Amino acid sequence: MNDNSISKFQSWILASRPKTLLAAVVPVVVGSSLAISEGKFIFIYSLVALLCSVLIQVGTNFTNDLYDFHKGADSEKRKGPVRVLASGLITVNEMRLGIIAVFGFAFILGLYLVSQAGIIILIVGIISIIAGIAYTAGPFPLAYNGLGDVFVFLFFGIIGTVFTYYLHSHTVTLISILASIPVGALITNILVVNNFRDIEEDRAANKKTLAVILGKDFTKYQFISLLVLSFVIPAVLYLFFNFHIIIFLPYLSLPLALRLIKMLNTFDGIQLNKTLELTAKFSALFGLLFALGLTL
Repeated sequence: MNDNSISKFQSWILASRPKTLLAAVVPVVVGSSLAISEGKFIFIYSLVALLCSVLIQVGTNFTNDLYDFHKGADSEKRKGPVRVLASGLITVNEMRLGIIAVFGFAFILGLYLVSQAGIIILIVGIISIIAGIAYTAGPFPLAYNGLGDVFVFLFFGIIGTVFTYYLHSHTVTLISILASIPVGALITNILVVNNFRDIEEDRAANKKTLAVILGKDFTKYQFISLLVLSFVIPAVLYLFFNFHIIIFLPYLSLPLALRLIKMLNTFDGIQLNKTLELTAKFSALFGLLFALGLTL
């Protein structure tokens, strides 16, 4: 693929990694649903939070593309989707400007939320942007030092969900933290599959993901454990927090979860791209059903 076969606009869409953007949507949807269930929902807050979340995700993806290119992690042997810098579709300088523009826009939008919910939202927003950059950039890139999974769980699970709820309620509750756990676990599983697929290439590029450090067997158990954890939370909410039985709606996705486990144990190499795509769709499906369960 080269500049002659794809437009610049299409290149930027490709660089944004649209299939990953569900990871930015689900935390806002679940946090908002919890606010709805308590009669505290304000639509404009969730809309702006959603835009900020998606922009930070895109900025993180742009940064990832830039620094994986610099570090040689995106090579011709790559099994995953095309990367725009490695393919020459976007230049380094263009990508740097894109990163500044996207994160800058997210910051400006976020100032509205700061004006409505206070300084803590400013702190959370700045930390989220810094973490998005530090994922692959800086002197201690998280993704290259076994901390990518922790980053995703915290920022796309706990922080994304809890502070969406905080925007509406101005408080952090145990229930909001519990509700964030399946979100973080299943979005983390998207990264787990990605790192499982790329384990050999990452090892060659000295990218020390958790999969590289602890191996394929651990990665499979990690994937299954995060699935199990996600299915436990609705039961906890039902048994200990007086939620209606409708909170078990996410259990309708169990057959797909079992299919994913089978795929991870039987697929290899480029075949895992399908597993990766289905894992992203599963996180969105579970999140939607969970949000419905919280709301209804």
